[in-house]
Amino acid sequence: MLRQLGCLALGSERMERMLNRTLVPQSAARLIQDMIQNGELAAGDKIPSQREFSTKLGISRASLREALLTLETLGLIKTEAGRGTFVVARGSATNSGMAPWRYSDSYSVFDVFQTRIMLEGSIAALAAGRLTGNQLQAMEAATKQMEVCWAKQDLLANVEADLEFHAIIASACSNSMMRALYQVVREQLTETQRQPIPITEPARMEASIAEHRRIIWALRENDPIRARQEMESHVLNTARCAGLNP
Repeated sequence: MLRQLGCLALGSERMERMLNRTLVPQSAARLIQDMIQNGELAAGDKIPSQREFSTKLGISRASLREALLTLETLGLIKTEAGRGTFVVARGSATNSGMAPWRYSDSYSVFDVFQTRIMLEGSIAALAAGRLTGNQLQAMEAATKQMEVCWAKQDLLANVEADLEFHAIIASACSNSMMRALYQVVREQLTETQRQPIPITEPARMEASIAEHRRIIWALRENDPIRARQEMESHVLNTARCAGLNP
């Protein structure tokens, strides 16, 4: 059961500071994940109605819906038709699969992974030798953050670090049209980075982090062929984790 809903609301000033640091849905997702991790929302608890919860958190229902979709993709909550949305225990039987693909009306997850392999492989090749020392350090720091946050099961921060890693590479791509295309499809690409998280085994996360480090090495060494190969292999392995072989 949900413990004293009133204590979930933050003071208005504290909430304003939090929401100003990042986009509102991201901050709301972080807040709800914190509630789950600290036991304010326990496994099996029903999430309050969107109207009630958005009022308590001081955010719009649209922002709350986006936050809940993110958390469902990560496997932290699950929506059951006719019953509502519930907190899921990590490793439980109800958390044995991935959430529904939210872009099914436009593109299949298979198509998006296939596009990622081609697009991000080319981007990595065209970024080789173009990243600054600061950018390479930021990629190393993001990879380390992925590792640390996975160990703490801070899934939001784990994925956010992954997103930063890939975005830095895209920003260094020498082809301006590819940079623009990456931004156009970034929401779909991002979802494929979240989608496999609920079924990702520790060994796969360890391998993914090692793949990041090999990508960094190829980029630093100005080796476009190796950078493309390492990136394509990395995305393909992520797709295979999701049960796909694009």
